Amino acid sequence: MKSEIMSVGTELLLGQLVDTNAPYLAESLSNLGIDVYWISQVGDNQERMTQALRRGWDRSDLIVISGGLGPTEDDLTREAIADLLGEQMEVKPDLEAELRAFFVRRGRSMPERNVKQATLIPSAQAIPNPIGTAPGWWVQRDGRIIVAMPGVPVEMKRMWEQMVVPRLARAAGSGIIFSRTLKILGLGESWVEDELRELTHSSNPTLATYAKQDGIHVRVTAKAENQEDASRMVAAVEAEVRRILGEHVYGVDDETVSDAVGRLLAKCGTTLGVMESCTFGELSSSLGSSLEGRQQLVGALVAPDEGLLRHFGVEPEMIATHGMLSEETVGAMATAARAHLKTDLGLAVVCGMEGGQESGQRFGVACCGVHGPRGIAATTNRYTTTERDLRRRAVLDAMDLLRRLLLADCQD
Repeated sequence: MKSEIMSVGTELLLGQLVDTNAPYLAESLSNLGIDVYWISQVGDNQERMTQALRRGWDRSDLIVISGGLGPTEDDLTREAIADLLGEQMEVKPDLEAELRAFFVRRGRSMPERNVKQATLIPSAQAIPNPIGTAPGWWVQRDGRIIVAMPGVPVEMKRMWEQMVVPRLARAAGSGIIFSRTLKILGLGESWVEDELRELTHSSNPTLATYAKQDGIHVRVTAKAENQEDASRMVAAVEAEVRRILGEHVYGVDDETVSDAVGRLLAKCGTTLGVMESCTFGELSSSLGSSLEGRQQLVGALVAPDEGLLRHFGVEPEMIATHGMLSEETVGAMATAARAHLKTDLGLAVVCGMEGGQESGQRFGVACCGVHGPRGIAATTNRYTTTERDLRRRAVLDAMDLLRRLLLADCQD
């Protein structure tokens, strides 16, 4: 099955909105074994939408559309599909009743313009939308399929996963593509790629590396006749990647560093206290985004200046001697956090822009430290970056340092 994706909305063309639906749909279609050949964006203009649909109808087996199913005059996806197929839209009484009931449940009366959301053409079936007012359309004619869904990501994703994917899987026939992404910290992309170079020569499964905001991602993809065979092929390559990269692999797929840290804290039964300076609470906020991390995090001390660091027990002489951006100071902060919050471990981070200009660019320093029963462990990393990105990197450095120490202390 050959497919394409169309995102509808003038705001996409004006750069006012970033299209997150198309990448999500492309990945999901790939996992179904459906090849994506084209991705396009089109504004809220019926003539241009119909032209784009006609191109897709001539070259693809499946067109997946997001957007343009709202109740306003510029929501024209239904009209463009009807125009393409030469069919008339009709209001369906059962859909209208469901739509009016949706508004009643929320204590509101339905604007009459919403009635257009209860229309269908003869070749279309409604796709239920349990969390919105716009049903989707499943259109099937002449051996081709059009799936139209709302552009609101939360509505689109739920409709896609629960209503569309099972039906498409049956329509796509045999053969599926299965992927798994391993996430790595502490290594650069070129180093990872070099270490895994033998694995990249395989055509099935395939392996590719990507530099992302939360580290390096290694994506392993296999194509097979069924899910079980594809999963087994991916698992074999995953095991080899883990053998080569070891503790640098911190998670898979949607797992975050904070998920990995929280899981290890809970496994070890370890409580954590945090002190951070110049990161404005981003470290404790990241740790708190994981349920297990939130449960083990006793408290956080956010000290944006030297005065508050002194208040929390970091001696002025320490700062005067070594400076704010030093492993000695961040170690003292971790010790103070552990003592002040009475926890098993203290974690600290401090970062800031340092030095003059290097090739016309400033560079930043991120120091992080952990204090526990074995003493103090600290690291320093330098980056050519912006202040905002430096905070992100500093938080990742701190969580990765903690993760590695917990791995050493809490082996299975």
